[in-house]
Amino acid sequence: MRKNTGELGNFWADIIRCTTRILLPICVVATLLLVSQGVIQNLNPYVDVQTVEGAQQTIAMGPVASQEAIKELGTNGGGFFNANSSHPFENPTPWSNFLEMFLILVIPTGLLFTFGEMCKDKKQGYAVLASMLLLFVLMLGVCYASEKYGNPIVAAQGISGDTAMEGKEVRFGIGSSSLFATVTTAASCGAVNSMHDSYTGTGGLVPMLQMMLGEVVLGGVGAGFYGMMLYVFITVFIVGLMVGRTPEYLGKKIEAKEVVLTIAGLLIPAATILTMSAVSCLTEAGQAGISNPGPHGLSEILYGFASGVGNNGSAFAGLGANSLWYNVLIGLAMLIGRFAVIVPVLAIAGNMATKKIAPANAGTFNTGSSLFAVLLAGVVLIVGALTFLPALALGPIVDQLFMLQGKVF
Repeated sequence: MRKNTGELGNFWADIIRCTTRILLPICVVATLLLVSQGVIQNLNPYVDVQTVEGAQQTIAMGPVASQEAIKELGTNGGGFFNANSSHPFENPTPWSNFLEMFLILVIPTGLLFTFGEMCKDKKQGYAVLASMLLLFVLMLGVCYASEKYGNPIVAAQGISGDTAMEGKEVRFGIGSSSLFATVTTAASCGAVNSMHDSYTGTGGLVPMLQMMLGEVVLGGVGAGFYGMMLYVFITVFIVGLMVGRTPEYLGKKIEAKEVVLTIAGLLIPAATILTMSAVSCLTEAGQAGISNPGPHGLSEILYGFASGVGNNGSAFAGLGANSLWYNVLIGLAMLIGRFAVIVPVLAIAGNMATKKIAPANAGTFNTGSSLFAVLLAGVVLIVGALTFLPALALGPIVDQLFMLQGKVF
């Protein structure tokens, strides 16, 4: 939004203000709300208890509620316990489940309103938000429908009710599990309340695809917004070609330099996911981590690198990733996923800040309209489909088709 300047702002001032005025106050309130739902918050040592069956069990204690609030608001993932947000001490009730999903998306969503204020045109933020929500509802619908339809192989055993409950908590069920899976991969958050590796083929495709697209469906704290801006530039560029005009966004021309940087920001992470997955499939070290043969094994590898590049942290946990091969490659994928996107984005921001703002005229495309929101969502899906469809077809899509035919591996 700046013009005729080479300055982008003060990083030190921004990080201090964000931490002290936004992140910490929200986390304090969220911690108290989580404690009210039964999430533990103490500094006690481990507790040894006797279970109902009579066995001895050691239960970890600690400042879980405060760490949970920080984890979700910062879209980090991981969790205090190995079971993540499916653990009853981290996420005991439907209300705590809703609060954790709310924390994941509240800042990414709020940034779209902030963008509209900074543009002095709220419709600009609304249009991008509408496009994100359109994609989110589509992804959630596919994931929920696939999980609700279930597994016909299990249904054939005479099981009544939902047949895709493996890896899901009964207290959450199909609906809340599918919603959480869609939310956490719409953002760059690795928190999970169910095990994505146990999802059906197309149910697991949704969180995987959202990470592959760059987690731009609302996205992480700031990361989803600037990732979506790359798709905005591509959309504006395509519209400009269609009407025979130089593409413009917010009164500034999108020129060759910005287009090249945009393409780099989109293609480098995608190439990293596909290249590293292909190499892992072809090498003995990569194949050693696969616990499920066939198309699901490919899905596990694709998900692992998509999660690394997207800095997500969730996993198809059937992949034995704690090996030298995957530790090194996924570590490199994380490095590329962070800086191969943020560097060209900052370069684009620097270029845009130096430009003048030209007044709108009759030929200017309205980027604050519902038409632009639909076009933007379409471009995101088309770019993702063209880039990842072959890999997805060999992995989760074939996995789903074989499941429907009753084939197991």
